[in-house]
Amino acid sequence: QLQASGGGLVQAGGSLRLSCAASGRTINRHAVAWFRQAPGMERKFVAGINRSGGIFYTDSVKGRTTISKDNARNTVYLQMNSLGPEDTAVYYCTAGSSVISSNLANQDAYAYWGQGTQVTVSS
Repeated sequence: QLQASGGGLVQAGGSLRLSCAASGRTINRHAVAWFRQAPGMERKFVAGINRSGGIFYTDSVKGRTTISKDNARNTVYLQMNSLGPEDTAVYYCTAGSSVISSNLANQDAYAYWGQGTQVTVSS
């Protein structure tokens, strides 16, 4: 089970750190990722860590977003800075034990999903 938290309302230019705590299984050897879904839009990849520790970001968040994983805490984080209204979405964390690197941005490759946490950025 994945439990996402940390969302909220923030002004443009602000920051948020999302957390995703895993329970019932360890995600140490899983690929993990964050996706987001804006109103009326498809769910899209934001950032991910593959099973080898490689980190990838979608272009729109590069330079202002950091994904990290704390294996001791079995938790994944997403630090987002310089937020803008375009970042408003429900953010989902996900994990998968058999996700290959080339599929990191493919939501269908993941087995476990958190419930989502709302991020709203006001202009």
